[in-house]
Amino acid sequence: MPDGLAGERVDAAAARMTGVSRSRIAELVEQGQVFLNGAPVSKSTRVAAGDLLEVEIPAPRQATVVPQEVAGIRIVHDDADIVVVDKPAGVAAHPSLGWDGPDVVAHLAAAGFRISTSGVPERQGIVQRLDVGTSGLMVVAKSEPAYTALKRAFRRREVDKIYHALVQGHPDPFTGTIDAPIGRHPGHDWKMAIVDGGRHSVTHYETLEAFRAATLLEIHLETGRTHQIRVHLAAIRHPCVGDPLYGADPVLAAKLGLDRQWLHAVELSFTHPSTAEWVTFTSPYPADLDAALQAVASE
Repeated sequence: MPDGLAGERVDAAAARMTGVSRSRIAELVEQGQVFLNGAPVSKSTRVAAGDLLEVEIPAPRQATVVPQEVAGIRIVHDDADIVVVDKPAGVAAHPSLGWDGPDVVAHLAAAGFRISTSGVPERQGIVQRLDVGTSGLMVVAKSEPAYTALKRAFRRREVDKIYHALVQGHPDPFTGTIDAPIGRHPGHDWKMAIVDGGRHSVTHYETLEAFRAATLLEIHLETGRTHQIRVHLAAIRHPCVGDPLYGADPVLAAKLGLDRQWLHAVELSFTHPSTAEWVTFTSPYPADLDAALQAVASE
């Protein structure tokens, strides 16, 4: 054990030495997979200089694709290279550990779509993702060339992604750009935050309509980080209505009948990987978001 870690709790010391999150180390301690000088320890045990700290980290498990048709998924476009999906809220983009709900990849498998085998098995064909609670458009690659071309296009920011968001209050200015780095929240495994050393993230917004209690924004993403829109809007103190994870008022959400964030991917444009044509797809607001918008407009 390095002298600089002497006196630290074993969970903190192990996290610093391995790069594994402190919460994950705590789980491994509980499972008896962390040893100090050959003996299992509790997470509050203190380490001393010269101690031998051992952490047994199991090989990561992989989520598996179990074909399952999902009600509410709409196929917007389908050809030999791509399928464009209008994803409802409550559906993940692909299977993942810790998620046992429906997902787009499982639906496409059950519906007979053959998609690209590129990528890790549970994410085959996936070139972009939407949060479980976010509805709207996403494209999935069916051919290997399409997967390669679309991944490159997203990486080079050659894809136009437009979202609409209903946010609390009235942003000032009504049109602006949020440029702030995003990374994992230091105290919350399932949350993102603006953090020093995070990934470069840029969100452009403009006001479509202002209401008494909320504002409808059009969002243009320059980058595509996890929870980017939600984190950036919360950072300017105007979180998406219905998004308590990032500070939204649950009373307003209940009043509008929302049980998820008011955020929808309304338009997706890119160069088609085989025809080289610029293609654009659009999605109308789903019923829950439309009803909430009508309710806030009538106040």
